[in-house]
Amino acid sequence: MQYGMVIDAELCVGCNACAVACKINNNLPAQVWWNSVIGDDGVPSGLFPDGVNIAGLFIPKACQHCRKPACVQKCPTGASRKTDDGTVIVDAGVCIGCAACIEACPYDVRTIMQDEPTYYQEVALGQWDAPEHRAGKAEKCTFCANVRARGMEPPCIKACNMHARMFGDLDDPESAVSRVLSSGNREYARLLEEEGTEPCVYYLV
Repeated sequence: MQYGMVIDAELCVGCNACAVACKINNNLPAQVWWNSVIGDDGVPSGLFPDGVNIAGLFIPKACQHCRKPACVQKCPTGASRKTDDGTVIVDAGVCIGCAACIEACPYDVRTIMQDEPTYYQEVALGQWDAPEHRAGKAEKCTFCANVRARGMEPPCIKACNMHARMFGDLDDPESAVSRVLSSGNREYARLLEEEGTEPCVYYLV
């Protein structure tokens, strides 16, 4: 089993609803974002393979939940690991804040807060079981494992008014994400495939 995501870059309008839904539902501190949307004028060179036309497109970016995650390979304590469903997680109880995972990840989607988190509100927002945030611990997108455990999709999927996001099991040929990728109707690409991490977020372009 390998959970993954398909994002239709032609449908994305850069509204950042996915990023805001992520921030609220995970009760992210004021200075932390697990999702971001890159405009066509800010896509770093080499992010997509040569020949992939992304002119005029917005590119939502978060943890790619790779099949061969460099962060897991480089973590000295085992805090960064893959679960049985393919999700890459960070065990805060084991993380020592060495930043080896941040240096190893080619996608720039992890963060470590140096100071204790501050929030916009005095009360926690979002899901009641949102992950705890602590200084000196690596953190990132979890594909909202806590929400999925209750049988629901990640909030970023529901928040997208353009229905540009799909989520499911890439190893299940009958899943919606697998059917889209195997249909041959659309070209797709993944970020920095040359890194050998086999990212599990696909972009329809």
